[in-house]
Amino acid sequence: MQYRALGASGLRVSTLVLGTDNFTNPTPPAECERIIASALDAGVNLIDTSNSYAAGAAEELIGATLRKLARDDVLVATKFHYPFGPGLHDRGNSRQAIIRACDGSLRRLGRDHIDLYQSHRPDMDVPLEETLRALDDLVRAGKVRYIGSSTAPSWHVATSVMTSQRLGLTAIVSEQSPYNLLDRRIENELVPACQAYGLGVICWSPLAMGMLAGRYAEGRGADTRAAQRGGIYAERVTDAGIQVGNAFAAEARSHGLDPAQAAYAWVIAQPGITSAIIGPKTEAQALSALPAAELTLPSELLAAADALVSPGSVVTSFFNTAPWMRWKHV
Repeated sequence: MQYRALGASGLRVSTLVLGTDNFTNPTPPAECERIIASALDAGVNLIDTSNSYAAGAAEELIGATLRKLARDDVLVATKFHYPFGPGLHDRGNSRQAIIRACDGSLRRLGRDHIDLYQSHRPDMDVPLEETLRALDDLVRAGKVRYIGSSTAPSWHVATSVMTSQRLGLTAIVSEQSPYNLLDRRIENELVPACQAYGLGVICWSPLAMGMLAGRYAEGRGADTRAAQRGGIYAERVTDAGIQVGNAFAAEARSHGLDPAQAAYAWVIAQPGITSAIIGPKTEAQALSALPAAELTLPSELLAAADALVSPGSVVTSFFNTAPWMRWKHV
């Protein structure tokens, strides 16, 4: 396993991060435990979750498993923003919501701190200063070590850093964005902004809902998350994406490589990228993905990828849950 500094911070994280959106939904708890153990054995040192994954059950399982394995050295990243209860302030990025969400995550994880606490999405209805002050208070209280954002526009990331600097507050150290060969738009502004401000970039959906792994070839794909959950997940799977994904998979196989491993390796090989999140449903998928951390792609495959999808362009959108794409300043 390779490790990189998370931006300009002193935190070093593995180039593959274990994502847990499948934990308990649909992956059974016993299988989740095996996935965690296998990932940690391979050197993964960061587990990414959210208080919204399986209504908090994913956090509970992670905490219980780490205690069972006696692994207090593992970094845990979780998120706030999406609804976590029926109350008016059980969602969003207000001070009230953040503090409630943090206390709930700590209780479910069974930990006294969160290593990386991330806003799952920007909240354009709450002043950014309020969000940052609340997060700064949590850091000063020892409940949170580092803070980050997720699926935010480049201008919001830059404004966040500058606001923290101006007010003397704890600043974000990372941005977690969707990034894969089928949606390369973060290369245009977000990645350069993160490089300029010393932020790490953690990427979600590096397999593009399995399209880059060739899972939709010849009519397959019934066991994918898009097929099982529908909605926002299914929206990302398009005919154009499947066509390009199958072409990439074929190119990877022509070089003797597993397409999924090649897709992960492609992401972590790109400039400014810290880590890629793997989101296995089974231990077998986890074990298959983990070798990607040590994989160096041949220049011919990298060139073929650029020929399929030119840098900075998009085949199918993975920002379909980004509220700021629909938000208009008044």
